[in-house]
Parts: sequence; C-alpha cells; structure tokens
Amino acid sequence: MSAPLPDAAPTNWVDRHARAALRPWLKLGRFDRPAGIWLLMLPGWQGIALAGAMAGRWPDPWLLAAFLAGAALMRAAGCAYNDIVDRDIDAKVARTAMRPIPSGQISVKQAWGFVGACALAALAILLTFPSMAIGLGVGSLVLVAAYPFMKRITWWPQAWLGLTFNWGVLLGFTAATGGLSLPAILLYGGGVFWTLGYDTIYAIQDLEDDALVGVKSSTRRLGANAPRAVAGFYAVAVLLTVAAGWTAGLGPTFYVLTAAYALQFGWQARGVRLDSPSHALRLFKSNTWAGLILFAALAVRT
Repeated sequence: MSAPLPDAAPTNWVDRHARAALRPWLKLGRFDRPAGIWLLMLPGWQGIALAGAMAGRWPDPWLLAAFLAGAALMRAAGCAYNDIVDRDIDAKVARTAMRPIPSGQISVKQAWGFVGACALAALAILLTFPSMAIGLGVGSLVLVAAYPFMKRITWWPQAWLGLTFNWGVLLGFTAATGGLSLPAILLYGGGVFWTLGYDTIYAIQDLEDDALVGVKSSTRRLGANAPRAVAGFYAVAVLLTVAAGWTAGLGPTFYVLTAAYALQFGWQARGVRLDSPSHALRLFKSNTWAGLILFAALAVRT
C-alpha cells in the first residue's frame, strides 16, 4: 500500500486497492478524497429534487445518475487544473507537497491531457440536457477557470468556490425543467453561503503555510472571528434555503428536515477551533451529511 496524502483517509481505497500505476492519476483527480465529489454533486441533486418537488414527483433517477458521473469527472478535471496552476505553491505547503504534480509523479503536460479527457467525458453527459442547461454548464467554466487565481487576488476565494460548486443547483433545476425560477436562485444563494462556511473550516488546515507563502483565505482574513463567522454563514444558508422552500410551496416535511440541516450546521460551528487542523478536516467532511439531509428535505413530497 502506498502512503496516503495528508488530507486523505489512511484507509482510502486508492492507496489500499488501486494498481500502483493508476494511483498518481486517481490522486490527481482526488478520487482518494471523495468528499469533494459529494459536495459538487449534492447541489445538483438538490436542484433536481427541488424541481421534482415543485412538480409533485420524485427526483428523476436518470438525472441523479448523470450528475453523479458528471460531478466525479468535473471535480477530477477541476482539481487537476487547480494543481497545474498551483504547482509552485503546492510544493511549499506541507499538506500538498506530495500531490502528483509538485512531487514529479505526473508532468504538467500529462495533467493537461487528464483535464481534457475528463472534460470531454463530462461534455458528453452535458449534451444530453436541454439547451439552457447546456449553456449554463458551459458558462460554469468561467467560474472554474478563475477559481485557482482567487487566492492570489482576494481574501475571499471561499466565496468564489461557493459560486462555482453550487452552480449545480441551477444546472440541475434547469436540466429537470428547461428553465429557472426564484426558488432555484434562492437555493443557489443558500448553497453559496454553505460552501463559504465549510471551506472556511477547511482552510484552517493551511493557516500557517498560507501565511508563509502569501496565499489568501477567508480563514486568514477573519482570524479569531472565524468560528463566529462560520456560524453566521451557515445561518444565512439556512434562511435562504427556507425562503427557497417557502416560495416553492413545499410541505411541512421540508421544514422538519431543514431544521435537522440547521442543527448539523450548529454542531459544526460550535466545534470550529483554529488550533486543530485534524478536527477541521472532520468537520469539513461532515458536510456530506448536511448536503444529504437537504437533498432529502427537498425530495420528500409532503
């Protein structure tokens, strides 16, 4: 078994079971750290579920499967692109120095080929959607392309990630309905603040290294106020989510499960500590459950 990367689980399937020749490629696409796939996929599932709930039906299983595959592919492409852009910074940060590009396991040219292959496969899925959804999918590339540079020019790259990762809400809703409406836009806004919260927690892991190499983050900008700010971000996320459900005319089960969503956020916010990177990673990973709770709240039709 090869050595897991610092932010991967010691028992992850790539290091335990994948062939040695495939491990650098799977790590380049972050398949050893699947939380990111969930966090990119779940907003799309939530948009699909919202569309179904408004029409009085269950989420379309074909669309759910398509968004799972598309999220895995686009997350892999996005991570590889991010690593290409950040290769010099990653080499100076303890958590990222052993990633495939800065460690020399994969060349920049090879990584570009990986990005292209994943993007083309994702495009094949996108082309099965209605025309407006295709336009939204192509439009998301502007957000994806700009993201790696945000940490160089703003203290709020986590907000840009929120705009990027939650684009799936709009795409999923449009793929299901052929258009957009106010509930989907409100849900998207809630997702942006959700990501702003969990990625501020995630950035605790790199506080010292980011300061040394000059990388900006909301966590560095907020300093000791970060735990309170996370609670505030999550509160706005819940309020916008409730507004989405109210304007969509969802039933009482939505509000019950959204209360559970809010409680999960409260548990996270109470546990934020700037002096514990390992605990920050555990809190970050728990957002898979938060996203699943919200998906269930939107999918249930009563």
